[in-house]
Amino acid sequence: MSSKLKTILKLTLPLVLGIVLVWYSISKITFSELVQYFKDADYSWIGIGVFLGILSHLSRAYRWRYMIEPMGYKLRFANSAMAVFAAYLINYTIPRAGEVSRASIVTNYEGIPFEKAFGTIVAERVADMFVMLGIIVITLFLEFDFIFKFFSERFDPYKIGIGLIVLLLLAFLVYTLIRKSNSKFAVKVRTFFNGLIEGVMSIFRMKYKWAFIGHTLFIWFMYLMMFYLTSFSLEETSDIPFAAILIGFISASFSIAATNGGIGAYPVAIFAAFSIFGIAKEPSIAFGWIMWSSQTLMIIILGGISLLLLPLYNRWHKRKMIDANNSNDIIH
Repeated sequence: MSSKLKTILKLTLPLVLGIVLVWYSISKITFSELVQYFKDADYSWIGIGVFLGILSHLSRAYRWRYMIEPMGYKLRFANSAMAVFAAYLINYTIPRAGEVSRASIVTNYEGIPFEKAFGTIVAERVADMFVMLGIIVITLFLEFDFIFKFFSERFDPYKIGIGLIVLLLLAFLVYTLIRKSNSKFAVKVRTFFNGLIEGVMSIFRMKYKWAFIGHTLFIWFMYLMMFYLTSFSLEETSDIPFAAILIGFISASFSIAATNGGIGAYPVAIFAAFSIFGIAKEPSIAFGWIMWSSQTLMIIILGGISLLLLPLYNRWHKRKMIDANNSNDIIH
């Protein structure tokens, strides 16, 4: 497969999948019903959810400075925050392009080498991935009885046990083959996982490691609370069990990677998670669209403002520095 074809597929497949999932979610509820849910929603809870989302993004911007500083660069918080919001907005157009744009912004305005800035973003994602895995493990631990009962009622426990044993054996076999093989694929896989481990270990070696870890936990706590509090905006989802919130949150988080900004995939993921708990499809789909729409609108507004303000702010800051230097020359 040519590189050009790969690029075309990377750009078009998430968009096509998003369109299909939008159609699928709308097919589960009439458009007039969805509009009515939006009309009946309590927007005070939605506003609180948006505010928590903003706090999480600002915390992410502040956390980034802890990774940049050890390399000998000082990243201004304003540029860091605007780069974060702009990156989220750009991810809605081309998947994963936001990370590249975010690194390019600080390279352009702060003089930080692109490869170093991008490397810190990758390390951030590694930290986020481990927190997400932690949330999954905690959810499995807290809701083990429910999850076990749910699957045992629908699948033969004996077959599930055999399947898990087979998966573990296959995982061990693949691990052994990759560890001993010298093929290009095996080397790439080993390099990838070694990079993940190195990225995580570098966090514990940084000067402000506890501040970094604190911000990371705060970011994900805000994500979870944003999801939980927004559920109060609809009467039908205001009293759902917290287990549904946890599983819905996990499902929705993974859906964002499937399409551009989670379009279409986000409400479908929540519908699938909530259906496990017998929650009706109409409020599940509506809640998914309310969550996605409120956060998307916030990103469009703040991301757009950030793209407009970045050159203006940095020109103003440059003039300010020049004026300060001229003042110092006059005094001396």
